[in-house]
Amino acid sequence: MNKEIEFLKIISNKLNDNSYLGDDCAYLGEYNLALSTDSLVEDVHFSLLYMTPYEIAKKALLVNISDILSSGAKADYALISLSGDLSEDFINDFYKGINEIANSYDIKIIGGDLTKGDKISINITILGDYKNRKISKRSNAKEGYVIAAAGVFGSSAMGLKQLSYNNNENNYFTNFHKCPKLYPIVSKTIATNTQKPYAMMDSSDGLVDCLYKISKASNAKLNVQYNLIPKKIYDRDLVLYGGEDYSLFVCLDSEDFRRINKILKAQNEDMLIQIGTVEKGKGIFVDNEKIEYKGFNHFVC
Repeated sequence: MNKEIEFLKIISNKLNDNSYLGDDCAYLGEYNLALSTDSLVEDVHFSLLYMTPYEIAKKALLVNISDILSSGAKADYALISLSGDLSEDFINDFYKGINEIANSYDIKIIGGDLTKGDKISINITILGDYKNRKISKRSNAKEGYVIAAAGVFGSSAMGLKQLSYNNNENNYFTNFHKCPKLYPIVSKTIATNTQKPYAMMDSSDGLVDCLYKISKASNAKLNVQYNLIPKKIYDRDLVLYGGEDYSLFVCLDSEDFRRINKILKAQNEDMLIQIGTVEKGKGIFVDNEKIEYKGFNHFVC
């Protein structure tokens, strides 16, 4: 089994109170606050061979914003901790990228930490507000719900594959890997207009990972049709299992699905694409065939 899943089980069993665990964000209802933290480590999540400090910083903040968006909240504040063999040039370029993304998403950087280390390690804690929004829970998928997506699947994995052959490759896929597209308007529209509970994740660890985690939390069967999955590549393995696309994956009521798309269409925004249905039973299926879980392993370098 994936080591991360094993470690998370141990952590959950060791805590007296694990009620806040289980989603990409922790929700503090008394404050309307969604919180998430994430780490990016050199030679595990990025390489200085093909990404500049400026590009690394942009992606680091974007992937954390994505966690907040997939909860239905709006990111407001971030704390950034950075370690490694740091130089003034690295710090200058890194925070140029951080500032650019922070300005684009109206986020304030409110603190963090700097320390020496053998490799570059980035940890970002991000805080979001969900006042007047309905938040997502992985356990909310119900029989009859639509499975939908905003974004594409497999493009980032293809970009990484190309960069592993040629560090200087520069095209749609490599640029997508370095700077993923997020969907804040789609997230907000879902969170402010759904009538029934919904389940939403980002595809940080791949499409199948989304299927598995929501299926397990909701005790439901999730069945997608491969030909309906939005994609720009023909590699089935990368489409299903390739991570770091940060597309939105959502299970929602069919009436809510139609309502959301009507609003998005009127605003000339990206729309949700139906890729499957939540059905009676258990497990994850592609074209009605059961598949096994295989997600991104954060403990393989």
